[in-house]
Amino acid sequence: MLKALCQSLFLALPLAASAQPSVVFLNPGLSTETFWTSYTRFMQAAADELGMTLRVEYSERRADLALTQARAIMSGAQRPDYLVLVNEQYVAPEVLRLSRGTGVKLLLVNNGLTASQVRSIQAQPDKYAEPLGTLTSNDEQAGFQMLHQMVAQLPRDVGAVDLVAFAGLKTTPASQLREEGMRRALADFPQVRLRQVVYGGWSRQRAYEQAQQLLERYPATRLVWSANDEMAFGAMQAFEAAGRKPGRDVLFSAVNSSPEALRARIDGRLSVLMGGHFTLGGWAMVMLHDDAHGLALNRDGLREHSAPVLQVIDQAKARRWLKLLERDDYGVDFQRYSAEGRPSGYQYPFLTAPVEY
Repeated sequence: MLKALCQSLFLALPLAASAQPSVVFLNPGLSTETFWTSYTRFMQAAADELGMTLRVEYSERRADLALTQARAIMSGAQRPDYLVLVNEQYVAPEVLRLSRGTGVKLLLVNNGLTASQVRSIQAQPDKYAEPLGTLTSNDEQAGFQMLHQMVAQLPRDVGAVDLVAFAGLKTTPASQLREEGMRRALADFPQVRLRQVVYGGWSRQRAYEQAQQLLERYPATRLVWSANDEMAFGAMQAFEAAGRKPGRDVLFSAVNSSPEALRARIDGRLSVLMGGHFTLGGWAMVMLHDDAHGLALNRDGLREHSAPVLQVIDQAKARRWLKLLERDDYGVDFQRYSAEGRPSGYQYPFLTAPVEY
């Protein structure tokens, strides 16, 4: 009884000023996947500057592995202060259940809980831990902007235009939101005919195979909208094999700021590129650093935060970002974004406007 009481009191205490806040990130991507490795690099740069320890567990796009890793983290002898996770393939509720009573604080990034998940959790409050909060990006607006930017590059006198779209996964909220944004933009362009949306699973090979079939069905396709860069390049490969020149015969859009995507934007093979959401993990580290020092994430009364990190990358910005990718710290001073020592009404700049690089 006394031991349990001592443990609960210990868990309730704020971190000592001299302690390094410890964070584990359940990275849902492949350990060889450019987006998620870049995401990790940005998080690590923030951790190093802010005096935090960070461990990353790659789930290799397997929900079962993510849950196995979460169980090991929650039952281990050296549990972290914080666990950062992504609700990829809807894994978050089970992780919230596993974390209950462990003292590990959870923050969701990129993909928050769905409305149905929230209802289910609220109906069983004794079963799940309450997360510190959620930090997501402007995915719906990005999907909307992508189509607008593509149509703006078409000749003014063009007639009906065929569009095909490559979404990620049906079980990934960010993919769903990007697709919703694209569909919302369609209302502004009655001349654009959405022929089909396929789910490429974020995979270049799968998108390549799907694009081959789509080309046979819709040979007049002029616009290819993609929820990430890997699917865009897979589709591009199929169109090029059919003799269609990207940027001239067919316009491609994509999300992500990998070096390959940035170079493709510079040379015009990608007509529209959105990027910047790899920074969310770094901004999450800033917020967790502040929480560890007594500045609660919900001090503004909110638990869910959205940051407009996804932004249009033109050719000039693509050139700048390529140079920044060569720097370990991406040229960012993370300490200057902290709320430490700021007035009580301080708002994180990355929550109110895109951070320019």
